[in-house]
Amino acid sequence: MRNYCFGCIDLRNTIIVLLLTLIFNSCKTTRQPGNNSIGTLKLVGQYTIPYNISFNNTTVGGLSGIDYNPATGEYYMICDDRSAINPARFYTAKLWFNNTSFDSVSITNVTTLRMPNGSAYPDSKTNPALTPDPEAMRYNPVKKCLVWSSEGERIVTPQDTVITNPGIYEISLAGEYIDSFALPRQFLMQATENGPRRNGVFEGLGFSGNYKHMFVSLEEPRYEDGPRAEVTDGPAFTRIIKYNAQTRQPIAQYAYKLEPVATPATPANAFKVNGISDILPLSDHRLLTIERSFSTGTRECTIKVFLADLENATDISNVNSLSQDTHFKPATKKLLYNFTALNRYIDNIEGVTFGPVLPNGHKSLVFVADNNFSDKEESQFFVFELVP
Repeated sequence: MRNYCFGCIDLRNTIIVLLLTLIFNSCKTTRQPGNNSIGTLKLVGQYTIPYNISFNNTTVGGLSGIDYNPATGEYYMICDDRSAINPARFYTAKLWFNNTSFDSVSITNVTTLRMPNGSAYPDSKTNPALTPDPEAMRYNPVKKCLVWSSEGERIVTPQDTVITNPGIYEISLAGEYIDSFALPRQFLMQATENGPRRNGVFEGLGFSGNYKHMFVSLEEPRYEDGPRAEVTDGPAFTRIIKYNAQTRQPIAQYAYKLEPVATPATPANAFKVNGISDILPLSDHRLLTIERSFSTGTRECTIKVFLADLENATDISNVNSLSQDTHFKPATKKLLYNFTALNRYIDNIEGVTFGPVLPNGHKSLVFVADNNFSDKEESQFFVFELVP
């Protein structure tokens, strides 16, 4: 990969990029590959956005979700800044390719997320009940709008209690609020140990190929559904919700079993986690799931990509506790790719999207990592070829 400066390439490669852009834009990206279209992933290239770069008076980082608009060649990337550094926002970007590889990323726009009253979201010091926790974003070309998710908040201490429900929102491309998706009762935040856990809620979402349905994934198990993932294998079941994308109403829920945490924490009682950081539907029942594992004491994350199938899974919409009512069939899943195969530092990957069709006719996948606005982490981009 060539060491171009951020968003800059020389004239010769500009011509190459323009030619490739014509090739890419002449092909349509599909969200519904055939049953045999995904065989393995082959790395095309990697790029890291420099730490704390500024764009239009905002700090670029915390990139937690990504989606590609093939009509414009643009990528929408939601930022998980809870209005602490700058108002809650999403970025628009371009990804550049040279003649052999994925080359660089340039930020082209930043848009403030708006509340129903048109105001920007406040930070937690101003109004913690209205402060969002943005995590995922997708573009809906049928409605020509964006959908994003917030994890809400659950702080219960002797000094203070803040309870804010998670949410899924439709907005215009200008960031203006349009409407919200109905929230099933199982996902209401509560001060007691019921409902979703803090920071373990709506991390992933995506549309089926015809945009009739939308899937939303819960990162970790609800309290009633059982324990969180541990280093040893156990019944760590989280949920995936299926929505009618037109009516914004939920129509089904499915159980999904998480892998164990990849490595023990140091010290043993320190923070560790494994959960779904994003999903990418392939059809009305097949989807890619990203499981992201992190343990204190280990710098890198363990990122695994699975092919999950909901076709024969039980609809658990009316099941309040998966730990008490165990008569359900979860989604099936098969490991597609483990990022450890790259033998390099892998950070906190939280977003995935289909990218452009490559010159050889194969589809591409684009992954993005959230650096949590830390100089010890990286805003990484990975582009892979989907080899049939």
